[in-house]
Amino acid sequence: MPQVMDASLVRSGSHGTCWLDGELMTECYGLQIVVNKTKEQVPRCGAFMAGNKLMSANITGTVRLYNATSRLIERQAENLKAGRDSRFVIVSKLADPDNPNIQRVQVTGVSFDNLTLADWQAAQIGTIEAPFTADDYTVLES
Repeated sequence: MPQVMDASLVRSGSHGTCWLDGELMTECYGLQIVVNKTKEQVPRCGAFMAGNKLMSANITGTVRLYNATSRLIERQAENLKAGRDSRFVIVSKLADPDNPNIQRVQVTGVSFDNLTLADWQAAQIGTIEAPFTADDYTVLES
């Protein structure tokens, strides 16, 4: 008989939390952090298919927020006007009670790609997407 994954182990994003510089972002409803690899093709003698060599990597992500606070404006606006790039630490935690393992990751050197000052529409839930890059990551729990 084939082995089948226990569906209850699939983690639900409803159990995710996000911290910005140690402060819980209760307005966060989604977070994605991705390590993007840059590779170069390596032609090889005796092989028809080219191989691939990892050359570098970078970290990108997006924080999705309900427009309930002005946290990102307050933390970036003055520095940005002065030509300074604010840097942050983000910690993601996903702790679904059906899964015995917690996933917790920290990214440092977080620089938001833009600063949304206003984005609203009548009869719509206010949301903000804040894309970012980061300098490094640490897996705290997996």
